Amino acid sequence: MITSNNFTSAIKIRLQGGRRSRQQKQPLPPQYGYGQGPQFFDDTTNIYPNLQFQGQPPGPGWNNQTFGQPSFPGQQILGDPMAAMAMQYGQTLAGQGKVIVNEKLEKFVSVSKLKYYFAVDTAYVAKKLGLIFFPFTHSDWSVHYNQEEPVAPRYDINAPDLYIPSMAFVTYILTAGYLLGTQNKFSPEQLGIHASSALAWLTIELAIILLALYVLNIGNSLKVLDLTAFCSYKYVCMIAAVLASLIFSSLGYFAVLCYCSLSLDFFLLRTLRVSLLSQSTSDHYGGGSRRSLYLLLVLCVVQPFIMYWLTRHLVLDVGVQSNVME
Repeated sequence: MITSNNFTSAIKIRLQGGRRSRQQKQPLPPQYGYGQGPQFFDDTTNIYPNLQFQGQPPGPGWNNQTFGQPSFPGQQILGDPMAAMAMQYGQTLAGQGKVIVNEKLEKFVSVSKLKYYFAVDTAYVAKKLGLIFFPFTHSDWSVHYNQEEPVAPRYDINAPDLYIPSMAFVTYILTAGYLLGTQNKFSPEQLGIHASSALAWLTIELAIILLALYVLNIGNSLKVLDLTAFCSYKYVCMIAAVLASLIFSSLGYFAVLCYCSLSLDFFLLRTLRVSLLSQSTSDHYGGGSRRSLYLLLVLCVVQPFIMYWLTRHLVLDVGVQSNVME
């Protein structure tokens, strides 16, 4: 028979067993990662599985490590064999186009031949300028050859070059701009007008000479660049005449212009005579030589007029300004 004491003890034992079982089923406390505090956000490291990190994956102490940038979708395109083949094909087409352009340019202006006219040094420039201003004492005017090719200008003072003409042309434009500035007439448009005017007269002069050589059937060894060089040496004389006007006004200008015209004509006459008259053997009566001589004389006579036409407005205005100031 169960007594009250036994019933009470049985109930206590049952209650203690239930409490003990609930304590055993209680969930464990959360394990926090990286040795830090509680994790407030979910782990999202595997949301984008295609992103590849360069370096070590995140782990304990990740704040002290530096991770690389994730790869972008363009890397897959660059790594595609078809894309690499297309890029290589494009580079091949570009190289072929460059070769075609160079071949087309070589038909009109040969770069290798153009370099010949700029093969100069300081000694050549000084001697050439002295020859243009003082050609009366020079005796040997023939151009020297090396295996049927003319030697570079740095080795032959009689060889034509384009360095001095190009530098003289630029200096003439700058000098004209300075003179216009002294007259309060300077503007960028004026520099363009002077440059285009000088180039236009040079082009017309070359066209007339080439046409005359063709019509008169004059044999010569001159090339277009040779004629360009000889016709452009007048810019050196133009600079000297304009600079003289700054010191001696219009009187110095006309004096220097007359002397430079004489020296330039003598220089052209002795230089071009070797190329024109020596090969003008069109008939047995010397008709080709006479035509060449006439053409050469006309060329020499025209140079002073072109020099005066391109510089007269600069110098005459300076003279008027000086008279007004007095």
